[in-house]
Amino acid sequence: MKFDILSLFPDFIEAFFDHSIIKRAIESGRVEMEVTDPRTFSKDKHHHVDDTIYGGGAGMLMQCGPLFDAVESVLPGKGPRDRVIFLSPAGQTFTQDKAKQLYRDYDHLVLICGHYEGVDHRVEEYLADELISIGDYVLTGGELGAMVIADAVSRMIPGVLGDSGSAVTDSFYEPILEYPQYTRPREYKGLTVPEVLLSGDHKKIAAWRHEESLKLTEDVRPDLYQLYRERNPEEFQPKKKRRK
Repeated sequence: MKFDILSLFPDFIEAFFDHSIIKRAIESGRVEMEVTDPRTFSKDKHHHVDDTIYGGGAGMLMQCGPLFDAVESVLPGKGPRDRVIFLSPAGQTFTQDKAKQLYRDYDHLVLICGHYEGVDHRVEEYLADELISIGDYVLTGGELGAMVIADAVSRMIPGVLGDSGSAVTDSFYEPILEYPQYTRPREYKGLTVPEVLLSGDHKKIAAWRHEESLKLTEDVRPDLYQLYRERNPEEFQPKKKRRK
């Protein structure tokens, strides 16, 4: 999977590439990440990429020219497995399901980070294949959103997490929160680890974990709990009693 991030602040993005799981994924060749500064494609001698808003208004807009040229430079021949995404509060809210869909359907994601007051609308209308938002709040630019998407999608690539089961058991991989987990010591200040986890009975442990996930999800995210019930109706059917 390749990620190209278009940002006016390449140092900020490159720092993300240089740590922890993402760094190891890049070094192993499982993930390829590059950052491109749209200023490189500015026709202005001072490398400006913003200008005043037609019709008036506060602030400045990013111009469409440098962004169109930057996308063309990283995606000279667009195919069906390439996707251009603009980070925007007007976009579809990013979820785990969306991360799975991007991983499943594409091999190359180009993530455009806006800045200033926004971007020329032609970027959203004609350059981007879709708009994505990471939440209902305002940030100073799209960089954090681009890193969130790159991180969430990368985690699903086989080998990136080391343990192939880790991504599948993460909270939100399915619309259900992850179960409580414990490590040593077995007892701390009178607080003990649930006995079932010490039993060695993997079937009972799996059942306990699933039940705890459901309880937690119902308590703190009833919206996710309802979605899980809708997707798994058979799990909530009354159990038939066996005839003696």
